Amino acid sequence: MERSTHVDSKGRPGMVDLGMKPSTYRTAVAQGRVLVPWTVDQEGLEKDEEWISPKGPVIQTAVLAGIGGAKETSRLIPLCHPLSLTFCGVQIEPRFLKDQDLMEFTIRCTAKTYGPTGVEMEALSGVSAAALTLYDMGKSVVQGIRIADIHLVLKTGGRHDVDLQSL
Repeated sequence: MERSTHVDSKGRPGMVDLGMKPSTYRTAVAQGRVLVPWTVDQEGLEKDEEWISPKGPVIQTAVLAGIGGAKETSRLIPLCHPLSLTFCGVQIEPRFLKDQDLMEFTIRCTAKTYGPTGVEMEALSGVSAAALTLYDMGKSVVQGIRIADIHLVLKTGGRHDVDLQSL
């Protein structure tokens, strides 16, 4: 059985030493969904209009939260190395699911860096922070909001490239 990379010989957790690992250009894309009970006659989100809650513009605030969440990953997740992101982008696309009376917000976070370790956790943290912000800003207006399906979609630049977009 292989020894865990984040546990020493006595079973104590620790950070991996990246000092001798080669730097490469690395990218990760994560995705998730927020499902909001919604009826066609509800106010606040038309085809090209921003959803405004009593707390302010929901989608734009969630985009900023997603970028901030990606940047703060090492402070949130034990043993994650602090990374210098060369890029972080968050896109949120609303889509009305008429047959279910749901508004589906698909969140994608792309994180990039040049370094000795990947940015998967940053991309996943970005999606999570954006989803939690959508939840927080909408909960006073709509009950029953659900966060779902947060997962890694793509990872490039390390020992193994992973493309899960077709799954």
